[in-house]
Amino acid sequence: MKKIEKNENQIVFIAGMNETIANSIRRYIGQIPVLAIDEVEISKNDSALYDETIAHRLGLIPLKAEKTSDKKPGKLSFNIKREGVVYSGDLKGHPAVAYKNIPITTLAKDQELQISATTRAGKGSEHSKFYPGLMFYRNVSEITLDKEFREEIRKVFPNAEIKEKGQQIIIIDNKKKDVADFCEGIASKKKKRAEVEKTDELVITVESFGQFSPGDVFTKSIEALKKDFVAFEKSADKI
Repeated sequence: MKKIEKNENQIVFIAGMNETIANSIRRYIGQIPVLAIDEVEISKNDSALYDETIAHRLGLIPLKAEKTSDKKPGKLSFNIKREGVVYSGDLKGHPAVAYKNIPITTLAKDQELQISATTRAGKGSEHSKFYPGLMFYRNVSEITLDKEFREEIRKVFPNAEIKEKGQQIIIIDNKKKDVADFCEGIASKKKKRAEVEKTDELVITVESFGQFSPGDVFTKSIEALKKDFVAFEKSADKI
């Protein structure tokens, strides 16, 4: 594997991986246990939003996961009496919210919002609020087209890997941004053709919603996939 880019909520890397396996890992992100607000008791709600809308918004707020208590339920609450926006950061208790600036509703003068919420562990296959992130991928490609397009490509993709071959250039599409579509587009405008040849490597992007790091989302998905393979193997042995 070769890392292309990494930040707090996203990692992009190249891997020599079969697309079927990559797709299985992508789908098994929905099998990672994640904590989310599941039950909400609203004691007072003077805001313009219905109780059900407030509860729905609370359920979708990502909660930080702790390795020692990933599946343990927790309690969160607030009693807001101030004028202005009520944010996710106003929730107090355990576990902590991943982002403090998610707006929940707005209160006018003398309005109040009082809630208490209980969390539980669930999986994305059950409800979207339990998804910890997403994953997508594409093949690393080699694009061949006329040399006349070199400077135009350089202006848009200054870091693109470009090799010369006679009167043609070969662009290695192995970065975060997809170069192939752009090359095909500029070639078609001049009624020329860009030849795109896919390789066996994949550019994989994993994004986290905040509960885990993007690297943990990827590894936990693999662990969940392995767990089901082991269970299937044991069942097959009994046949």
